Amino acid sequence: MNDLAPISTQIWDMKYRLKQGGSAIDATMEDTWTRVATALAQAEKPRERAQWAARFREVLDGFRFLPAGRIVAGAGTGRQVTLFNCFVMGTIPDSFVEVKRDPVRLRMFNLSVLVTDAFMQAVETDADWDLKFDGEVFRTIRARDLWDRIMTATYDVAEPGVIFIDRINQRNNLHYCETIAATNPCGEQPLPPYGACLLGSMNLATFVRHPFEADASLDEEALAEAVPLAVRMMDNVVDVSLFPLEEQRREALAKRRIGLGVTGLADALIMCGLRYGSPDAVATVERWMDAVRRHAYQASIDLAAEKGAFPLFDRDAYLAGESISELDDDLKAGIAKHGIRNALVTSIAPTGTISLLADNVSSGLEPVFSFTYDRTVLMPDGSKKVEEVSDFAYRLYRRLKGETAELTDAFVDAQSLTPHDHVVMQAAVQKYVDSSISKTINVPEDIAFETFKDVYREAYRTGCKGCTTYRPNLITGSVLATKREEPEQAAPETAEAEAHEIVHLTKPLDRPTFLPGATYKIKWADSDHAIYITVNDIEQDGRRRPFEVFINSKNMEHFAWTVALTRMISAVFRRGGDVSFVVDELKAVFDPRGGQWVKGRYVPSLLAAIGDVIEEHMLAIGFLKAPDAETVAPKPVKQVINIGTAPAQCQSCGSVALVKQEGCDLCTACGYSKCG
Repeated sequence: MNDLAPISTQIWDMKYRLKQGGSAIDATMEDTWTRVATALAQAEKPRERAQWAARFREVLDGFRFLPAGRIVAGAGTGRQVTLFNCFVMGTIPDSFVEVKRDPVRLRMFNLSVLVTDAFMQAVETDADWDLKFDGEVFRTIRARDLWDRIMTATYDVAEPGVIFIDRINQRNNLHYCETIAATNPCGEQPLPPYGACLLGSMNLATFVRHPFEADASLDEEALAEAVPLAVRMMDNVVDVSLFPLEEQRREALAKRRIGLGVTGLADALIMCGLRYGSPDAVATVERWMDAVRRHAYQASIDLAAEKGAFPLFDRDAYLAGESISELDDDLKAGIAKHGIRNALVTSIAPTGTISLLADNVSSGLEPVFSFTYDRTVLMPDGSKKVEEVSDFAYRLYRRLKGETAELTDAFVDAQSLTPHDHVVMQAAVQKYVDSSISKTINVPEDIAFETFKDVYREAYRTGCKGCTTYRPNLITGSVLATKREEPEQAAPETAEAEAHEIVHLTKPLDRPTFLPGATYKIKWADSDHAIYITVNDIEQDGRRRPFEVFINSKNMEHFAWTVALTRMISAVFRRGGDVSFVVDELKAVFDPRGGQWVKGRYVPSLLAAIGDVIEEHMLAIGFLKAPDAETVAPKPVKQVINIGTAPAQCQSCGSVALVKQEGCDLCTACGYSKCG
């Protein structure tokens, strides 16, 4: 651990290190790997568990295989948690392409539109496009007009992404028994309802021999030994994990889909002297990914021979799949004879904090964002600490070649690449991935709109299953910032950009024995009993701030969610920082059954009422400043005219302004709409 970058040890300590009652159980990173390996070996035969735990432990050493974060954080802890990163809950009805223009709502959601081959063809030929609902055409528009609307939204606010849904379903190994209509949040796992996201990555940077030398290459023999262990570990996760819902458990066990991918790809290319996006890099990556796919599929076939194929395996239908037909003949013969343990095997995840944990290797198949950059870490006492973060390959080069050695041409970062460099790499990798890929194509802020649109067309033409771009904008800002010269007095825009660099790695504040607070009483229409909300405060830096919340009522109908809400809000409060956003999130919740009028104002839900109480308390203790009535401009009053019939109450904002327009409900006050 002493040789790791500081950010890696911080990530481990804050996110993945097992602790109990504030005391560390995992003394070292090696203890964490032992815990994970031992837990996943529990799916093996009792007499073989120790043997498999030892082998699993070997492939985890040195970050050669990186299980997804939920596995590292949860396996072997004894906690009632799932080891799956995420689940798809159901089909989302048609709505979203401009919703992310709102700078406040849905900020933590990734949104994409499902685009069919027929629509892309209509865009290409400038044909008309029928808009349908429940099978009936209710409007016909020009396909390019809708495409431009989608492109304009993602150009302006970086969303929605685009999913080529027909390609996903046509190339799905389970084409014969499921239809995909959604993906996980980052897009690398197209999933059916109740489908589970199970991810892990081979860290290619750790398999490079003789880095930065003329004979640098990937140790494919070592990779061939490591991949089967990774597949076996991931398959075991299906058996040892818990699931929130029974439907999720049944779905996972019936198909046993896993998503083994790679990370550190850009660093591996740099270490081999290859420029990201160049023809040589594309050819090399295709060879690497072909090897990963081959070893992963062979491992899953071997597991099927040992433990049985996934329950929904249908030999003829499975072998007829487009992706399966592209496998080597010996693999197809193995599937025909033994079946396959995992319906889908490969996927490329973004890896995120897992790549930071692994000494900050490049993430997934993304290029290096920047070889050095500053991260502002919010410390437990509320102060900020700026520390330099450097890329794994960059640090290794400096260690081997010297601090003053000139960087090779392979050292290219995301800022110096063209959109084409991104697309060709994504398309090259997609050929060898049976699920999909999480990839962000960074584009410059001043890119021409027509050039921007061509990125998506190129992604479609080259076989990608989706496309996501990121163009810096005023709504979402910039995720990270490279080093830059600052003026003596930062302009407001600069100060705002700095806020996006803060990494919240704070430990919860310690709870004193005594805390001051206040209790509030609210009545709600559908409850016979009052609800009592207690907010306790703590003194910090001479300022009183909320520390914890308790919600109580004799009405047991609300018991489960009030306990959950109590714990979640208190956990946020105890992390410190500006927690006023909790109020905004609660007040934005509406109840589809309707809210009620409180003190002459419509409150859309009980949760919104709780938000009002917390806001009232924050104002009372001075944590929030009351708005100056003289400086706050009154909100414009929206009037409803010429509607023919009396408007109904909007279930979103509560205004009596819901009208029918073109067969849809439309709120003329807040813009809410619902068709059908």
